[in-house]
Amino acid sequence: MAGRITRKELKTDKFAVEVEHTVDFVAGHRRQLVLYASIAVAVAAISVAIYFYMRQQQTVRARVLADAIEIQQAPIGPPNPGALLTFPTEDAKRAAQIKAFSEMAAKYPGSGEGAIAKYYLGAIASDQGKMADAEKLFLDAAASGDKNYASLARFSLAQVYLGQKRQADAEAILRDLMAHPTLFVSKEQATIELAKSIAATKPAEAKKLLDPLRAETGPVSQAAMAAIPDVSSQ
Repeated sequence: MAGRITRKELKTDKFAVEVEHTVDFVAGHRRQLVLYASIAVAVAAISVAIYFYMRQQQTVRARVLADAIEIQQAPIGPPNPGALLTFPTEDAKRAAQIKAFSEMAAKYPGSGEGAIAKYYLGAIASDQGKMADAEKLFLDAAASGDKNYASLARFSLAQVYLGQKRQADAEAILRDLMAHPTLFVSKEQATIELAKSIAATKPAEAKKLLDPLRAETGPVSQAAMAAIPDVSSQ
């Protein structure tokens, strides 16, 4: 269960894959897209931020990170003339991802790029059901000096804790993220996840957290509405 929960939140969608091809639109609507990404798919948010970072900081580390993310986004299947990189199987792709991000984390410890590499490694470990490894990697990524990357890693760490039935640990993280939102984890996203996590034990508080968000428009309202059945069924 824990692996499925984290995978859902970390899965890259079409928006993330096509971000390079829609840079003009993203630049003109950055605020709205960041809000969408923080509510819907965390990896999309980080991909947008990384793209802008690479545009401004053409460093060796940024190029290495771009290569690793290209592996992460590559399709699986037979060679495709329209794709620069493909993998024959999920296992082959995962092995390439682990190699690329591990090398980056080892080569650039303490850097923002190194923190992102550990974040992705944590996501892979969680997807494989290796919760102890995922916890360590997310903790390492959260120790980064960049509050945005740290918040994303802590959000994923909370999901790992929820899967391990460590309710108090997860709740503490989510409440702190609510109080200290960032570019990658909005107050609304943390609120919705907290409400879902406490629905079984504190249904009244969960409903109180979600009700104001239902009155919002767009992705926030949709995410809150989707969480309501989890609460109202308790």
